[in-house]
Amino acid sequence: MTEQVKIFDTTLRDGEQSPGATMTVDEKLVVARQLEKLGVDVIEAGFAAASEGDAEAVSRVAATVSQPIVLSLSRTKRSDMESAIRSVEKAKNPGIHIFIATSDLHLQRKLMMTREEVVEAACWAVDFAKQHVDYIEFSAEDASRSDREYLTHVFGEVIKAGAVTLNVPDTTGYAMPTEFGDLIRYLVENTPGGKDVTWSAHCHNDLGLAVANSLAAVRNGARQIECTVNGIGERAGNTSLEEVVMALKTRADLFADVTVGVETKQIFPSSRLLSQITGIAIPINKPVVGANAFAHEAGIHQDGVLKDKSTYEIMRPESVGLESNRLVLGKHSGRHAFVERLKDLGVDLSEVDVVKAFARFKALADKKKNIYDEDIVALVAEDVRAPDRYELVDLSVVHQAGGAPQATVRLRVDGEERSDSETGDGMVDACFKAISRIVGRSPKLERYQVNAITGESEAQGEAACSLSDDGTRVNGQGVHTDVIMASALAYVNALNKLEDRRRRRAADEVGGI
Repeated sequence: MTEQVKIFDTTLRDGEQSPGATMTVDEKLVVARQLEKLGVDVIEAGFAAASEGDAEAVSRVAATVSQPIVLSLSRTKRSDMESAIRSVEKAKNPGIHIFIATSDLHLQRKLMMTREEVVEAACWAVDFAKQHVDYIEFSAEDASRSDREYLTHVFGEVIKAGAVTLNVPDTTGYAMPTEFGDLIRYLVENTPGGKDVTWSAHCHNDLGLAVANSLAAVRNGARQIECTVNGIGERAGNTSLEEVVMALKTRADLFADVTVGVETKQIFPSSRLLSQITGIAIPINKPVVGANAFAHEAGIHQDGVLKDKSTYEIMRPESVGLESNRLVLGKHSGRHAFVERLKDLGVDLSEVDVVKAFARFKALADKKKNIYDEDIVALVAEDVRAPDRYELVDLSVVHQAGGAPQATVRLRVDGEERSDSETGDGMVDACFKAISRIVGRSPKLERYQVNAITGESEAQGEAACSLSDDGTRVNGQGVHTDVIMASALAYVNALNKLEDRRRRRAADEVGGI
C-alpha cells in the first residue's frame, strides 16, 4: 500500500518573508485560491500575531478556501495563541502551527530558557490550542542542530498533549541529506508515540540542499513536506514545491511507497502567478518552471529529442502546465476564444476583469504577431496586483549620440495627472529619476533585471526591480513589448507596494499592534 505525502505550502507565511515579497491581503487571497486549485493539503496562511494585516489575511484565507487545512503560525505565548485561534475560526479545516526552538544555541542565546522550561511552554501551548481546534502541528525550531535525545523528549511530551503532526525544521539549511534522513528515522523510531503521528520536514536552502533533504526525510518516514512555490523564503529560500513534487512524481521507482496529491498541471500557472504578484523573477535555469527547463540548444540534444523526447526529457512540459510556447491566439481571435484559453490555462475568471484583459490582449496582438500562453498569463496577472496609487500614463525617451538620455513621464497620482522630465546615465535611469521626481520619493534601487517571456525578437520584456525605503524592501514587476516601458512599469509597481506597506504600518500602529 502507498501512503500520501502531504504538501504543506507556506508561501503565504515563510515565503512572504523573502525580502521584498510582501503581499497585500487581496493578493494573498488570489494565491490561496490558486494553491487550492494546485491541490496542496495544508496552507500556512500567515502569522496572525505579527500584525493586524497578517491576522486579516489568515482570517480571509481561512474563510475562502474549503479543501486544504488552513493554519496560522504561533509562538508558545497566550496572546499569539489567541490571535491564531481567532484567525482560523472561519476555516472549514482549521489548525494551529506552534513552534519553539529546541537547540541549546537558541535556548541560551535567544530564548534564555532552560530545556524543561521549553518543554513546559510547548506542552501548555499545545494543550491550550487543543481546547479550540483538533489539528495541531508542533515544530521544534532548529531541530537539525538540537540534541537528539532532547528532541525525542520534547516531541514525546507534545504528542501526549495532543499534537498530531510533528515538524522537524532544518531552520538554517545546515543539514546534509544523509544526516537529515537519519535524524528523521531516529525520531520516528525513538519518540514515544512517534509511530502514531505524521512527521514533517521543513528545510531551508542555504546550502542548496532543501529539496534533497526533504526527499531524504520522505525516504526515512516523513509524510509531509513543507515548501513554497518557486522556493521563495528567507535568505536562500525554502524547499521548492515544484521541484520536490516533480522529483517524487518522476522518480516513482524510488518512491513507490508514497503518492502525492498535487495537480501538477497547475504548477506552471502557480509559479507564474506568484512571480507576477511578488515581482521576483523566475531564474531562466530554475528547474521545472524556468524558461530553459525544457529548452534544448546543443545539436546532439536536439537530434535526440526529435527522435525520442525521452532521450533528454525526464518529464514532459505539459505535465507541469507548460505548453512549450505553443501558439494559441492572434489578433483576429475573438473574446470567446480568449476566455476559453484562460480556462485552459487554469486562470480563475472571478479574479480577472475579462473586458480589460481582452483589450490588453488585442493591444498586444497589434504589436506582436505571435501570442503565446506565457504572454496571456502575464496579461491577466495585472488584475491581481495591489490597488495602485500611482499609474503610468505615458513615457517617451530621447537619446542622441553624445548626449545624456532624457525621459519624459506622465503619471496619474491619486487620479490627477502629473508629468516631469529627467536625464540619466541611461534610458532606464532617466525614467526612474523622472518617476521619482513626480512622486516625491527616491527609494534605493537594490536590484534590476530584464527577461524575455518568450523567445522571439518581438517578445514581451519582463522587468523586475527591488526598491528599499525607510527600512522596507519591495519588488516590482512590469511586462511590455518595450523593455524601457516594462522597466518603468516595474518601478511604478514597486512604488505602489511601498505605499501599500506605509498604509499598512500606519493602520497597525493605530490598532496598537
